Amino acid sequence: MDLPFLVILVIAVALFFDFTNGFHDTANAMATPIATGALKPRVAVAIAAVLNLVGAFLSTEVAKTVSGGIIREGGAGSGGVQVTPELVFAGLLAAVIWNLLTWFFGLPSSSSHALFGGLIGAAVVGAGLGAVDFGVVLSKVILPALFAPAVAGLAAFGATRLAYAITRRHDGRPDGRGVFRYGQIFSSSLVALAHGTNDAQKTMGVITLPLIAAGLQPVGSDPLWEVVLVCAVAIALGTYTGGWRIIRTLGTGLTDVKPAQGFSAEASTAATILASSHLGFALSTTQVASGSVIGSGLGRRRSQVRWGTARRIVVGWLLTLPAAALLGAAAAFLARIGPVGLGIDAVAAAVFTVVIFALSRNERVDAASLAREVDGAGHVIAIKGRKKSEKRARA
Repeated sequence: MDLPFLVILVIAVALFFDFTNGFHDTANAMATPIATGALKPRVAVAIAAVLNLVGAFLSTEVAKTVSGGIIREGGAGSGGVQVTPELVFAGLLAAVIWNLLTWFFGLPSSSSHALFGGLIGAAVVGAGLGAVDFGVVLSKVILPALFAPAVAGLAAFGATRLAYAITRRHDGRPDGRGVFRYGQIFSSSLVALAHGTNDAQKTMGVITLPLIAAGLQPVGSDPLWEVVLVCAVAIALGTYTGGWRIIRTLGTGLTDVKPAQGFSAEASTAATILASSHLGFALSTTQVASGSVIGSGLGRRRSQVRWGTARRIVVGWLLTLPAAALLGAAAAFLARIGPVGLGIDAVAAAVFTVVIFALSRNERVDAASLAREVDGAGHVIAIKGRKKSEKRARA
């Protein structure tokens, strides 16, 4: 296949977005098992990377929603392509910039909505409102964004209540809740598989857009197997690097996660994401995971949800789509100038990326520091457990 240079450039940026999606969303699957000590940080991200890779091959329904739903592939009745590779390039740069910005602040925002916002903003500037199917945006992006976190949160709340009710003991003997640590290995793995199934497809759909625009694929066709493969590898590599800042926020920033509620949160997250992937909903796995963690925190007695952190996360959710759309629109405005505008877009995004990674080194969060936090929390819990046992013994 002979690819034009601009299409190659778009594919390269799309794969970099896929990479940032991987490390941005690792927390969705692995924050809670790392926080409870069920999995060591490096082992957790390795498992997530492998399962993201596998999950990317399981379905293409979400990819079709992106490439042939949200953004119109052809003009009304003419078969002409409305969204050019230049506009896809602009939308991708916007998504990458927003992903890196929210990662820097440890904010679990939606990579999916950043992508959709960037593409919508670019498409409107470059091709007009008719280039976006707002009916699909409403039904398969906005409405799921409103309902899915609430559904996952309610499911996690109920599952946590049930888990603690089943394991409740009244005779002073151990309650057996530690076994949920082993259950977390399974449930977090299922979330990682579901994430690969849902999120890798979004990049597949984006890469399919410029291939169709360049006449290298027919309108309405599925992603090529080569596209599926490279997207699967990119998201897996990103996942393995570990989004430690966001893992810390989801694992310990929202609530103190215990094994039973961690298992409940992950099971609820996985069920919601897999159901949405089957229906072709381009769901935000980050929103679902955050909703599940909050629901599980509410479901455990004497657990405290840190509502200040929760409010920051919700504000990030609300800002992501419009902020990315504005960035995409600005990048598309420059891209319409021609090669010079595209060059300005690329240089600006590259400089921003370098600056963000340089600033992140001032407050480094990595696997080692996260492991120390978990070990410290485990030591405190062990001391409290011994004190309770001694109190029961004296009684």
